[in-house]
Amino acid sequence: MTFLYKNALWVTLLTAAAALGTAFTAQYVFDLWPCVLCLYQRWPYAVVIVISILGIALRKRMGVGTFLMLCAVAFAVTAGIGGFHVGIEQGWWEGSQECVGDTAKADSLQDLKAKIMSTPIVRCDDVAWSLFGISMAGYNFIAAAILAVFSFMAALSSYKNK
Repeated sequence: MTFLYKNALWVTLLTAAAALGTAFTAQYVFDLWPCVLCLYQRWPYAVVIVISILGIALRKRMGVGTFLMLCAVAFAVTAGIGGFHVGIEQGWWEGSQECVGDTAKADSLQDLKAKIMSTPIVRCDDVAWSLFGISMAGYNFIAAAILAVFSFMAALSSYKNK
C-alpha cells in the first residue's frame, strides 16, 4: 500500500482519465448516450485530472496532501451524484425536472407540446446498461467512493510522513 500512497496523485490521475475514457467510449462507441446526471458525474473527474497534474508538478514545492484532499472531495462529489442517480434509477426518489421531465397533467395542446419538448432525450430513470444488476451510475458510485477514501487516506499518510 505504501507504493500506492507514494504515487497517489498518479493513481488519481490515471483512474480519473480511465473513468472519463470509459464514459466517452460508452457514449461514442456503444451509443449509450448520457442523461444530465451522467454528464454531471463526469465533471469531478475532469477536476481530479487538473488537480492531479498540478499536484504532480508542484509536489516538491507544496507537498501532495492538499492536492490529494481536493481529489478526495471531487471523488466524493461524483460518488454523491452517482448515488443520487442510482436512487432515481431504482425509483427510491424522483429526479429533478431536467432529469425526468414534467409529469404533470397537460391542460391544453400547447401545454402538452411544451412538456414533450422539455422532456430530456435520455431520462435519468432509464438504465441504459447494467452488469450484475448494477448500472453505470452504480459502478461510478462504487469506484468514486473507493477513490475518495483512497485519496483521503493517502493525504493523511502524506501529512503523517512529513
